[in-house]
Amino acid sequence: MHFGALFFRQMSAGVLLLCLTSIGRALTLEELEHDATLSPQTFARHFAHFRFQFHAEVQSPEVFLATKSGDCDDYATLAADLLKAKGFTPRLISVRMKKLVHVVCYVEEARAYLDYNQRSCANGLIKSGSGLSEIADKVAESFGAAWESVSEFTYRDGVKRLVQNVLAAREARSQRLTLSPPGTLRDPS
Repeated sequence: MHFGALFFRQMSAGVLLLCLTSIGRALTLEELEHDATLSPQTFARHFAHFRFQFHAEVQSPEVFLATKSGDCDDYATLAADLLKAKGFTPRLISVRMKKLVHVVCYVEEARAYLDYNQRSCANGLIKSGSGLSEIADKVAESFGAAWESVSEFTYRDGVKRLVQNVLAAREARSQRLTLSPPGTLRDPS
């Protein structure tokens, strides 16, 4: 066999092995922190293949990354920490609907929020106004539900701290129901 062909075959096998290894290997927090391209637009691509797994408490970033599984608050809190360190202005937003709470990370500069449920779609950003009610409307719409309350909070050292809270006015919930397409009327209470 010609030396060039042998070298190419071994090199191709090595590149393939390297690619397969990196696909199966978990991303580390240090790698994300040092990713010069990390932005709201590129954040979601790192989590496209993560599995949904509900946890009552927020997991540490290391556990979330190592297990490649978690839920919306694991994703949103990690996004907020990493993007804040990169100079962005993230806000953690919790939207309460009937029998459901969903957490997203709104990024002021992007005028959009990162949503764990949308992590494998395009860049994972959902355009929205910056008001809590505007964000809650978009999140609740994605679940086909009405929101009951929306909160902005911070998360540090395992503790959530409320920044502000908005309750949905019963009139606003009724108006949202009236504006629903025919045949999709839902009771918000």
